[in-house]
Amino acid sequence: MDEYTADAFVNRDEPIPVITLSRDNVPPKDNRLPSSDPESQRKRDKFKQNLSATKLKDRIHDAATGSKNESGASLQDRLFTKLLQQVIPPEDAQEILDSQDERSTKYTTRPGFSLPLMTSNFRRFNARIGVVFVFQNRVLRLLTWRTTSHTLSFLAVHTLVCFNPYLLAILPIAIALLFVMVPAFLVRHPPAPPTPLYTSSIGSGPPLAPPRTIRPATEMSKDFFRNMRDLQNCMDDFSNAHDLVISYIAPQINFSNEPLSSTLFLFLFLAGCTLFLVSGFLPWRFIFLGAGWAMIALGHPKVQEAAFRGHQEHIRPHEKTIQTWLDSWIEGDIVLDAPPERREVEIFELQRRHGGSSDEWESWMFSPSPYDPLSPARIAGEKPKGTRFFEDVMPPKGWEWQGKKWVLDFGAREWVEERMVQGVEVDLEGERWVSDLLENTNSA
Repeated sequence: MDEYTADAFVNRDEPIPVITLSRDNVPPKDNRLPSSDPESQRKRDKFKQNLSATKLKDRIHDAATGSKNESGASLQDRLFTKLLQQVIPPEDAQEILDSQDERSTKYTTRPGFSLPLMTSNFRRFNARIGVVFVFQNRVLRLLTWRTTSHTLSFLAVHTLVCFNPYLLAILPIAIALLFVMVPAFLVRHPPAPPTPLYTSSIGSGPPLAPPRTIRPATEMSKDFFRNMRDLQNCMDDFSNAHDLVISYIAPQINFSNEPLSSTLFLFLFLAGCTLFLVSGFLPWRFIFLGAGWAMIALGHPKVQEAAFRGHQEHIRPHEKTIQTWLDSWIEGDIVLDAPPERREVEIFELQRRHGGSSDEWESWMFSPSPYDPLSPARIAGEKPKGTRFFEDVMPPKGWEWQGKKWVLDFGAREWVEERMVQGVEVDLEGERWVSDLLENTNSA
C-alpha cells in the first residue's frame, strides 16, 4: 500500500470529527475493493460496458421504437433487446420514449441506477473529494482557536468587511490570488536558501520546478482510505444532525402540538412584521460584527467552559419555571377555535298501508320532510327523499352527529300548526302519529 499520493489534496491531518448527538453506533463499513488483476479488470470493464446505463437506455429506446436494424446487430445485442422487451412492460417503454428529449441526448445523459456505475463513480469521487476535507479541517482549526493568530486575523478581516461591505466584491479575488496563484508561483519559483554572500529574490530567473498538477488519490493508497474515513465521518455527522433537527425542531413546527405551533407562528409573524417596519433603521453592520465575534468566541475552549458553567448555575434551575409559565400562558391565551355550533335536525318516519283500515301500517321511509298531502312532491307523485333504514340517516355535509341518541317529538300538534299542514289528523295518545284524513296509503 502506497504511503501517499503526490500532488493530491488529502486530509493527512487529524480525522474529521464525528459529532456525538446520540448513542447510536456507527454501522460497520465494508472497505473491500474489487480485485486489481489485469485480466479480471478487463473482464469487469467489458461487463460494465455491456450493462452500462447508457447502453441500457439506448437498447430500451431501440426496443420501444424498433428503429435499429436487427440484421446488422450482433446475436448478443439482439438477444439482450428481446430480453428487455420481455422484462419491461409496454407502458414503461413508451414512458421512457416519451420522456426522452432528442435534443438533449447528444449532450447530457441521465442514467438509471447501475451497480457497476455506482461503484466506479464512488471510487472516482472518493479519490477526488480530499480537497473538501482539507478545507473543512482548516475551517475547524480556525474556528476552534487552534492557532490564535490565525483566528484573530480572520476576526480582523471579518471586522473590516462588516464596516466596509463593498470589500465583499474584492474578497474572492484576494482569496484566488493569495491561496491559489501565489502558492502555485512559489512551486515553480522556489526561493533559494540564503547564503552569507548571495541572496536571491523570489521570482528572479527562469522556473526551477515543474508546475504542480492536482491528481486524484491513488486507489489502495493510504490517502484513498483517509478520504474514505473522512467521508464516513461526514455521513455520520449529517445523519446525526438530520435526526437532531427532526427530533427537536419538527415537533415545534408541524402542528403535532397545535397550541405550541400556533404560539410559535404568532411570534414569527409578529417578528416578521416588526422587522419589515424597522429593518431599515437597524445598525446591521454592528449586528453582523457582534454576531460574528460572538459565534467565533464561542469556539474558544475557555469561553465554552464559562458558558456551560453559567448555563448550569443560572439557567438550568429556572427552566422548569419558564416552561410552566409558557404552558400556562399558551393554555390561557391561545384559543385555537370557538366551541362547535350545535343545531337540531328532525327526521320524519313515513309509514304506509296498501288496503283498507284493517291493514297494518308498515315502515316505508325516513325523510327530512313530512310528505303531507299538499306537499309539491306528493302532488307531483314523486317518491319522498330519504333512506329505507334509520341507521342510514346521515348529517348534512360538513356536520357530524353529537351522539347516537334521538328524542321522540310528542308535540305533533305544535309542528302541524306551525307548518299549517292541512288534510291530516293528529293522534293525541301514544306516539302522536299524524295521518291523512282520507284513506290513502301514507302517514307521517
